[in-house]
Amino acid sequence: MTKVLQLFLNEYYNDLVLAPSLFYSWENSIRFEISPPFPDNEEQRIKQTFQRAITLFNKTFEENDHILLVTDVHSTSGDNFLQRKPLNVYLKYAKHRKTLYKLQYQLLPSVFNDQDEEDDEDESITHRFVLPCLKNEIKYSQLLKAISYEDFAHPSTILKNNYQSGYDIYFINLSKKMIYHLYDDRGCDILAADKEDIRFFYEEYNGWILDYDRAEIDLLFRERA
Repeated sequence: MTKVLQLFLNEYYNDLVLAPSLFYSWENSIRFEISPPFPDNEEQRIKQTFQRAITLFNKTFEENDHILLVTDVHSTSGDNFLQRKPLNVYLKYAKHRKTLYKLQYQLLPSVFNDQDEEDDEDESITHRFVLPCLKNEIKYSQLLKAISYEDFAHPSTILKNNYQSGYDIYFINLSKKMIYHLYDDRGCDILAADKEDIRFFYEEYNGWILDYDRAEIDLLFRERA
């Protein structure tokens, strides 16, 4: 399935590199603000974060859409974190163990391409896990919460206390040719091969668009027919 992912990116996304920040790497995209920038309290922030994340997710994915659940763990070649404590994303959030038979793994150079070439002893790497699934085969609600709560020392956090490693989780909609990336509690990027496929996001959830990028997003949907 790692091959399916790359073929998908090659065909519909002009060889897009799956790495943050996706919004700035692909024209047909929208960046949404997920949590309130100045919340009255943490409870309010968590509530809004999850409500927006799950709303956008449910608009991106329907029950019969074919999905790739992609998890990248960013680390160094000398870090044996995954050997000591296997990543719990798939065991914890797949509803059925048989779904995990389709899980594939690929070791990549760092997707950030910021590595010092002379630092051969501790090179940056990316562990990529890819699971093909349907929406109802994963506990997406709980997974979105875990991503949202990563900075809150919440029990559901994914990497726990392994602060030297980072991760990104992407939901790829093969059926609709769309990508959903909730990068943390602050924001969410939604990409499409064709901008018209996400125009309804622009119209229905315009008030959620991150103000910092609003001018660029307005230009995409208002002036580029």
